[in-house]
Amino acid sequence: MDFNLDETQTDLRKLAVELLGREVTVARLEAHEASGAPYDTGLWHSLAQAGILGVCLPEEAGGAGLGPIELAVVLREIGGHVAPVPAEQSLVAALVIARHGSREQREALAPLADGEIVLTSALREPGRDLGAAPATTARRNGDGWVLDGVKSTVSYAAEASRILVPAVTDDGVGLFLVEPAAVTMRPVSTTTGEPAAALVLENTPGEPVGAADGAAFDELRRLALAGIIAVSSGVLAGALTLTTEYIRTRKQFGRALAEFQAVTVQIADVYIAGRALDVAVWSGAWLLAEGSPEEAETDLAVGALTVTDAALRALYICQHLHGGIGVDVTYPLHRYFSWGKHHAHLLGGVEARLDTIGARV
Repeated sequence: MDFNLDETQTDLRKLAVELLGREVTVARLEAHEASGAPYDTGLWHSLAQAGILGVCLPEEAGGAGLGPIELAVVLREIGGHVAPVPAEQSLVAALVIARHGSREQREALAPLADGEIVLTSALREPGRDLGAAPATTARRNGDGWVLDGVKSTVSYAAEASRILVPAVTDDGVGLFLVEPAAVTMRPVSTTTGEPAAALVLENTPGEPVGAADGAAFDELRRLALAGIIAVSSGVLAGALTLTTEYIRTRKQFGRALAEFQAVTVQIADVYIAGRALDVAVWSGAWLLAEGSPEEAETDLAVGALTVTDAALRALYICQHLHGGIGVDVTYPLHRYFSWGKHHAHLLGGVEARLDTIGARV
């Protein structure tokens, strides 16, 4: 296993860091939040123009045809800058379509490379763990398919041009592309402020993506998990950078906070949690890229537990080390904390993640 990024991946990371560092300023984030817009369309188009949105798209859609490692590279930087764009949802769905969709479906991804559309997926269902076999069903209706079921917390559902929906058929679990206008949506609040909705599907037309043999569903499940972990890794790294700078410059009793032993021990715990999460990100993404999905499942399961447990506790430490300003919503740290909580909630919490690991062993 090689944790070093190759030349292409390193260049991609540098490009993402430079673009996001230049455009995702505190002032711009505040302006976006005040605007009430679902996402920063200007940043979305900048990512497209730089070729970042196309890295995982197939060549026939104007993309670079890259895979899970490059996906993790981009999403980790999105998390590190808490960039308000639907990159996680769109790139995961696009990579699944690129690998399992028809030629027409792959070619239809071209507008995403140009930043003209958004994609999302609907993995979560009420009372079910993230990635569990869905209760939503799909059945043939003439020459097509119709779906029935309920999905919960689908980010950017109303903004998406298509929603990738898992559903059970007589042959197994399949994936279907659904038009947002064809479903009933109920808005759902999120800690990050990003738009989300619960979906009700009743005789909703769906276009199958690949065969209903579970392969495409498993791909979506693993990549969505890898995406959540990658974003969370970036979130914790961003919070650590902010907190390190704060304790280095903030003085108390005439000394910088970083000079106090209790503070250094706590910031070390944050660093260790971040390193543990990074190992899970790169190891899981590398195994997915190498075609070892079962091995990747174990590493991703450990990474998911870290997101809900050690990483979340580390974000609390960052808040604590900032003192009262740590809970001030006008201070940048609150964005990292909100993103960390949101992704921990998407994963179902510590108990759900421990159950998943227990089932694997």
